[in-house]
Amino acid sequence: MPRALWKGAISFGLVTVPIGLHSAIEAREELAFNLLHKKDGSRIVQKRFCKEEDAEVPWSDVVKGYQYAKDEYVVLTDEDFEKARVPATQMFEIRAFVPAAEVEDLYFDHPYYVSPEGRSAVKGYGLLRDALREAGRLGIGTIVLRQREHLGALEPVGDALVLTTMRFAHEIRSPKDLDLPGKNWTEKEMKLARQLMDSLSDKWNPKEFRDTYTDVLREVIEAKVKGREIVTPEQPQRPRMANIMKALEASLKEQPRQLAKAAGRRTHAGASTRSRKRRKAA
Repeated sequence: MPRALWKGAISFGLVTVPIGLHSAIEAREELAFNLLHKKDGSRIVQKRFCKEEDAEVPWSDVVKGYQYAKDEYVVLTDEDFEKARVPATQMFEIRAFVPAAEVEDLYFDHPYYVSPEGRSAVKGYGLLRDALREAGRLGIGTIVLRQREHLGALEPVGDALVLTTMRFAHEIRSPKDLDLPGKNWTEKEMKLARQLMDSLSDKWNPKEFRDTYTDVLREVIEAKVKGREIVTPEQPQRPRMANIMKALEASLKEQPRQLAKAAGRRTHAGASTRSRKRRKAA
């Protein structure tokens, strides 16, 4: 079993279940780039520079400071951060069990697998997992990770419990300032749109989707390294139709799978999270 990133316990009522957290996602494969001097191709290096002394500062002299007023800082040490620890830092206390379908997807952030820690945790873990599944609810509480308190949601996924950190309400922007349309479609347009959606419907298979942009970019890099000519792939020309009715009718005449392929169907890690509400609301 991989080493837990965090160890503590889940509590609800007087029940306590010792647990460990393990990241549920792999670090995304990204191509790393360095900044170079355009003139000679040499690496650009960032330095820790003190404006007061006009000198570079070694890491041993760097401390953390909080700006409480303009150009006024208070320095916090490792001991200060330790003093800020409270008992809740090792506990995920469930404060409410809420219907899963009532929680908007934009609140969810980073998922962690939850594992039972020790034989004494096994029964409570299984009971909580299966009770959440039967009730169709999420266990909502708070947890401290990396010196920051997070809202969290506990839910069953297969045989595992998953704890997903969440955004607090004050972190979610309101869409009220967006110029959003009301019902501006006809019943016939809606019928055609539903038919097109039905023709593209499929079972969720995450292995069908890849980060094609990174794959193509890697090919470009390899070609430059080997001195080969870079051939830009031709992009399929998709006709643009201002009339949505005509666009829907033309789409239904095409092969739906070809349309999907031409659109370059992609996904990312959050897709499984976004499906949560639809799955449980069904």
